[in-house]
Amino acid sequence: MTENQPLFERLAHNISAHGFSIHPNGLPKDLGNMLRNQFRQTSTSKFRKAGTGRHGDFKVNATIRRDEILWIDDTSEAGAAWLMWMAAMRDFLNQRLFLGLSSFESHFAHYRKGDFYRKHEDAFRGEGNRILSVVTYLNADWLATDGGELVLFPQSKEELAIKVEPKLGTFVAFLSEEFPHEVLTTHRDRLSIAGWFRLNTAVPL
Repeated sequence: MTENQPLFERLAHNISAHGFSIHPNGLPKDLGNMLRNQFRQTSTSKFRKAGTGRHGDFKVNATIRRDEILWIDDTSEAGAAWLMWMAAMRDFLNQRLFLGLSSFESHFAHYRKGDFYRKHEDAFRGEGNRILSVVTYLNADWLATDGGELVLFPQSKEELAIKVEPKLGTFVAFLSEEFPHEVLTTHRDRLSIAGWFRLNTAVPL
C-alpha cells in the first residue's frame, strides 16, 4: 500500500474535485510488463468482437466500435496481480470518498489499425450500475501520429474535451455517469485495459 499511496491520494483528490483523473506512468511498471506479456502470449482466437449492450441486448455493430476484447480473471499471474491492484485501489477510494464500490470487471481491448469506438457512455445517469470507469494502456513507443486517443467529454458544454494519448503506463479513471467518451481511429495496433467498478453487485472483487 505504501508504494501505491501517492497515486491513490492524487486519484481520490482528482475524482472528488473534477470527476476524472489522468496519470502518465500511473500503472506500476512491473505490472504493466506482466500484462503486456500476457497479451503477447494469448492466442488472438481467444479475443472476440466487442459489442454494445448486455445479455439479450448485446449487439455487434462495426459502425460503433471495432475492437476485440478478452475478459480478465485471476487464473493467470498477470490477471491476479491486476485484480489485486484494483482491489487495493477500491478499498482506498471507498475509505476516502465513501463510493461504496463493490465488484469489478475488466478486459483487454485490442484495436487494430483503423479501429475506433464512437462516442458512448459507460453508465446512464440514475441507473446505479457502473460507478467508476478505469482505463490503462500497454503501448510502447506510441507517437502522436498513431492516433487512438481517448476523448472525455465533460457534461458542461463550456468545458473543452480532454484527449489522452494511449501511451504505455498511462492510467485514467472517471465517473462513469459523468463523462461520455470515445476512442479515435488508431493508425497502428493499440492495446488497453478497460474496467468498471460497480455498486453492490452480486459478485465481490
